[in-house]
Amino acid sequence: MFRFAGRFLGLTLACGFGPAQAASLQVAPVLLDVQAAGDAATSITLRNPSGAPLNAQLRVYRWTQVDGREVLSETSDVMASPPAVMLKPNSDYTVRIVRLTRKPIVGEESYRLLADEIPDEKTLKAGAVNLLVRQSIPVFFRAPTAVPANVAWSGVKANGRLAIKATNTGDLRMRVTRMRVADKAGETSNFGDGLVGYVLGHSSSTWTSRGAVKGFAGGAAKLTALSETGPLESSVALR
Repeated sequence: MFRFAGRFLGLTLACGFGPAQAASLQVAPVLLDVQAAGDAATSITLRNPSGAPLNAQLRVYRWTQVDGREVLSETSDVMASPPAVMLKPNSDYTVRIVRLTRKPIVGEESYRLLADEIPDEKTLKAGAVNLLVRQSIPVFFRAPTAVPANVAWSGVKANGRLAIKATNTGDLRMRVTRMRVADKAGETSNFGDGLVGYVLGHSSSTWTSRGAVKGFAGGAAKLTALSETGPLESSVALR
């Protein structure tokens, strides 16, 4: 089990620092959402737009949130088939994501598919830095009867920044983007123009403002954001 911080860039160094060789693995779509009462499967496309062969490895981890933090755990409930593939130059390859467990889906199950480009040591040049992009794809399997997200918001000001906690008592996750929080005096705190994060079903997640804030001494504040279902507006209990 290990902590996880979303999509990140891995560096494989070859003989010190030097010119960069850019990775080329592409993945589509960037989110998999399957509604099923039992066993289920979906697929994802790997793309190699370069003129050279590319090796990729795919692994699926169970995704949970513990004490507001992201955690990935090894699982045998869902797998990628095949788990490794060699893509020819300028080609696509379809990989199946299969739910193997016979247990019925309760609410929504959350996973992360990690797609890694595997470096070919034969092509590494002396003094080069090989840049490898790890694609992290959310994978959700949900029951037809899953209860929509039901999120309560709270906040606290600490070390000059505002921390907002989202607590979800529903079954389904909520994806949050372009989040802003404003206090009664009109002071606004920015949490980013893109993806802020997910709060999974029956879980909580905490996000910290991008910069220092004034105000927000207590009472109530107004939160605005975008979710998968559209614009979001809610009150935030500050303490």
